[in-house]
Amino acid sequence: MEFIILVASGFGTLLDPITLAYVVGGFLIGTVFAAIPGLTATLALALLLPLTYSLDVTTALMACASIYMAGMCGGSITAITVNIPGAPSSMMTARDGYPMQQQGKGALALGHAAVGSMLGGAFGCIILILMAPLVADLSLLVQTSGKFSLLAFAIIVIVISERGKVLKAAVAACIGMMLATMGLDGVEPLARFTFGLSDLTSGIDLMPVIIGAFAISEILTQASDQQTASKIVNALRSVTIRRRDFFPPLSQIKEVGLGCYIKSSVIGYAVGVLPGAGGSMGSFLAYVEAVRTSKNPESFGKGNPQGIAAAETANNAVCGGALVPTLTFGIPGDPVMAIMLGVLVINGIQPGPQLMSNQAHLIAPMLASLLFSAVVLIPLTLYLLGPYFVKVVSIPRDALYGTIALLAVLGSYVSTYSMFQMIVALVMGVLAYAMRKNDLPIITMVLGFILGPNLEEFFRRSMAISNNNPLTFLTNLDSLFFVVLTFVFIYFLCIRKPANPASPAEVSE
Repeated sequence: MEFIILVASGFGTLLDPITLAYVVGGFLIGTVFAAIPGLTATLALALLLPLTYSLDVTTALMACASIYMAGMCGGSITAITVNIPGAPSSMMTARDGYPMQQQGKGALALGHAAVGSMLGGAFGCIILILMAPLVADLSLLVQTSGKFSLLAFAIIVIVISERGKVLKAAVAACIGMMLATMGLDGVEPLARFTFGLSDLTSGIDLMPVIIGAFAISEILTQASDQQTASKIVNALRSVTIRRRDFFPPLSQIKEVGLGCYIKSSVIGYAVGVLPGAGGSMGSFLAYVEAVRTSKNPESFGKGNPQGIAAAETANNAVCGGALVPTLTFGIPGDPVMAIMLGVLVINGIQPGPQLMSNQAHLIAPMLASLLFSAVVLIPLTLYLLGPYFVKVVSIPRDALYGTIALLAVLGSYVSTYSMFQMIVALVMGVLAYAMRKNDLPIITMVLGFILGPNLEEFFRRSMAISNNNPLTFLTNLDSLFFVVLTFVFIYFLCIRKPANPASPAEVSE
């Protein structure tokens, strides 16, 4: 109850005009980045992360939370209007949204997306606020060996969730963990893998890795693809949106059904709790469930508002779920949470079981900002600025990516004031670009870099406590629980084959 009161008081922080300006500004930036195909909220956070150094920690976290929520709903704009999802989480939205746009109901489709995003985002936030103290208390039961097993479980799930390229995902995770070993040993005062470079003694900073992996590699990737930019500009010429059409009639909302919104919210929140799952998996599962339970499944893919509602409700409910492992165990639930974890660490906030009791006053305003973004900013900005957001994608690519490149390089320098770390960011960008060209998942590499040090630390501490007895991971109940859970996930994701497997591509046909 005390934490709920803290969150309620966090809304009072929004009464400060400066804080509110950062929250609203962050939401608009997140929406613009999510609306431009190829750019994401992840990239927006990566570019703006250096700016958090000059902000109060509470304001920084609140702005980041609004960017996160905006990134989940903003991708629906181009998914609906030009059939090009601005973010991976909006892939399923395009399946019914674009047919509605072709029928002259594009604004109505955006309205259904906004309603679903608002309800799903609010549901995820409320469940997070109600359950956060309980989850924190339960996490106190996890001891050293259990923490190692939990981190191992997270990395394994992240790897095997990459269907069709598990081996490549494993290689990417290993690359990230190898990069994390550079610098001083976490247990003994010894330098490792510095290759004679004194600058590497302190290791590789998280900021250059994030900026290189998400910003610089994205610039290189988009610069090599000019066909998509031409396709977008041509498609925009036929797009017409009127504000009065943005609000779906109550009869259509009832037709979608309260059950669809609730079920999709639960699916999205549950998927968000799983490390590495992300909004795209949540929206896909919710969409498939909506098709399965619909009385008119043949109408999906032809402009059914229920398909839009299910997908957008689920991917915004993911926001609340993804914060659970991030705050209580320091395990990012998705790429944006990986950067959010960086914001927490940079500002001296250590995620873990004690976070909700020791620093709850810093986390509560962030959750208030997340809920405020879902309930107020999503419908308000879409109504006021929706027609203009669509035109953002026609910005000349030379100017857009030139500006992003400049911000990325300057941001990597300002964050560390080190020319060496700026060079590291450029090298990481080239490495990430090469990995993407070879279909190695970048997020898996980044999560390996983030989780690797703690994985090594808890393993070595567990072995030291048990006198080098590896059975300690099976004799402690908390560790055994995660070991069993790991094998359960391996069975269902890798071994057991569903009777009628369906992929997102198959559903969208």
